[in-house]
Amino acid sequence: MAADDARPLDVVTASDGVGDAPAPAPVVASRLIHHGRIWDLCSDDVDLGHGAAVVRDYVRHPGAVAVIALDDAGRVLLQRQYRHPVRSLLWEPPAGLLDGDGESLRDAAARELAEEADLVAAQWDVLVDYYTTPGSSDEAIRIFLARGLTQVPEDQRHQREDEERDMAAVWLPLDAAVAAVLGGRVHNPSAVVGILAAAQAKAKEWATLRPLGSPWVR
Repeated sequence: MAADDARPLDVVTASDGVGDAPAPAPVVASRLIHHGRIWDLCSDDVDLGHGAAVVRDYVRHPGAVAVIALDDAGRVLLQRQYRHPVRSLLWEPPAGLLDGDGESLRDAAARELAEEADLVAAQWDVLVDYYTTPGSSDEAIRIFLARGLTQVPEDQRHQREDEERDMAAVWLPLDAAVAAVLGGRVHNPSAVVGILAAAQAKAKEWATLRPLGSPWVR
């Protein structure tokens, strides 16, 4: 497209505000390409209103939660887990899939914190929500801030398996965690998003935190 033919960008002023909004385009046809153990690969013919429908392939995901756990010293818990698609050991916050059995988002987060980190939190807040890869997946994650931490009794701890079996763990000062993200040493998306959001929330004296019942993108 020539520069003279370029369409001008819509300008949103500060008074208009910015916020994502559901706006589903009509789906002319939909196909299941692959049914996976956790997620499916789908292909839709989508009417964008420009003439012929376009084909969009994407991963259909059940959704997930993650937990930024802060102890009384202001340190964040990160655990190192092997992620096969990127062939790397990544430092991550406790996180996991939604079970799809009516479990609330907060209860799912509490379950993951107990199962992966042997921790229980007395205080829960909504930290941030995000889509992981909206160009190729409908996966949405809610990240919680968990404080007032105590240990799960040894006789009640979850028996971890597979990649979670031998996870190393570290309690990192929040400022050091931010430095690890900005220094390009931490790449897990929930770690990046959650750590930076927690640092901003702390700088705002926690005024940006939202209650547990806040609307979710899904």
